[in-house]
Amino acid sequence: MEWTPALLDELRALLGDDGVLTSEAARFTYEADALALERHMPDVVALPRSTDEVAALMAWAHAHDVPLTPRGAGTGLAGGSTPERGGIVLSMNRMDQVLRVDAERMFAWVQPGLVNLWLSNRLAPLGLTYAPDPASQQVSTIGGNVATNAGGPHCLKYGVTFNHTLGMVAVLHDGTVVTLGGEAPDAPDHDLAAIVTGSEGTLAVVAEICVRLLPVPEAVKTMLFDFLEVEDACRAVSAVIAQGIVPAAMEIMDRHTVGLVEAWLHLGLPLDAGAVLLIEVDGPAVSLERQVERIVGIANAHHSRSTRVAKDAAERAAFWRGRKSSFGAYGRAASGFYIMDGVVPRTRLAEALSTIYRLARENGLGAGNVFHAGDGNLHPHVLFDADDEHQQRAALEVSHEILRMCIRMGGTISGEHGVGIEKVPMMSELYAPADLALMERLRAAFDPSGLLNADKILPGGAGCGEAHARGPGDQAAAHAPAQLGGMRPTADGEGPWM
Repeated sequence: MEWTPALLDELRALLGDDGVLTSEAARFTYEADALALERHMPDVVALPRSTDEVAALMAWAHAHDVPLTPRGAGTGLAGGSTPERGGIVLSMNRMDQVLRVDAERMFAWVQPGLVNLWLSNRLAPLGLTYAPDPASQQVSTIGGNVATNAGGPHCLKYGVTFNHTLGMVAVLHDGTVVTLGGEAPDAPDHDLAAIVTGSEGTLAVVAEICVRLLPVPEAVKTMLFDFLEVEDACRAVSAVIAQGIVPAAMEIMDRHTVGLVEAWLHLGLPLDAGAVLLIEVDGPAVSLERQVERIVGIANAHHSRSTRVAKDAAERAAFWRGRKSSFGAYGRAASGFYIMDGVVPRTRLAEALSTIYRLARENGLGAGNVFHAGDGNLHPHVLFDADDEHQQRAALEVSHEILRMCIRMGGTISGEHGVGIEKVPMMSELYAPADLALMERLRAAFDPSGLLNADKILPGGAGCGEAHARGPGDQAAAHAPAQLGGMRPTADGEGPWM
């Protein structure tokens, strides 16, 4: 397609002059997400402000057979918002409003570009909260969370984005606007909303979201334990769950991660610990002291060296700051690293970590782990010299082998970051051909043209780098149940940078 001035004027008539970006400098910002495994320059960047503008844009793209890639904050870690075929990047950044809050019925309608933490801040005076809390909730958007079925540390108790999405207004590939689900738990077409959740923008563009709200817990207790061996921390996690205790969150940082976080933030974390384990319980105040006593006893039985119970909100925030700053700490310390997002059964965490360290060591690479221990969602960081092509290739191979390990252990390849382009090669190892064919048929039912976030999730075209028209300014085998990538029930769905 040739992007003539007349065509660009048509887009500006739909979105306004400031809603269409065509300069190379502006488009450069949108050529990749945080994964940056591949880079593809979009031909045009569109910034709608309303559902009507999204619908008009998508109808226009459909009429002209233009690929369209939805994008949230652009901080995804699987290449989900990379415009593989150029075309239009549909940025939701300007659609960032809370449309309505019903405190009595405990739901809110929001736009997809709303930052996750902004919603919780808005709700705090009402005594309400939005439960999914990605580690990146200060930057990730609700729409991006929906795209990857996000959850975060507290999904162990409260569930993932799917569990807090009552309904949505979605725009189909041809500009048709549909409402899926709604304000009631049994609203019509809620099952279709569940299908769209976690589909990474390949089925429809979500333009408005109805989210479930919860009361702020009456009381919270946050504990920090340190262990000489990371395997002991993992075994303590399994033992707590085995005793029938379901904390709100259970997070582990290994020695490598603790060292990087402490060097940056100076929180007083023990540098000689093999791992630190953060456990949080919440609920009625009368029940928490007994839970803390039981958890401390279990941790001690598994060789915890020390216990810190946050004495106030400030200390609790410091504990969480360390955990939620861990990805940033790696960014400060390593010239290159891959972050995996595999899931294994909780009882096999210790075995999985030993395998990860061995794989990295055998390939001359470093590795660190920070993860949601409560539901077995791992985040191995495979470290390499970004200027060394051999190390970069080795790191990618190790990362894929880690995902294969997750499959062999009965887990999956994505708990929260999604499949995007990064994990497409692994889909054929996770799913049987019949399962993939079913997913293809479902996708085709929503988007027969295949132009909506093309080449993502499913094998058979991802990363093919098909030629596309130059933009303005350019001169030159596990048989798992069939379901969309990113929607497996074991996922905690942090969606940390989306």
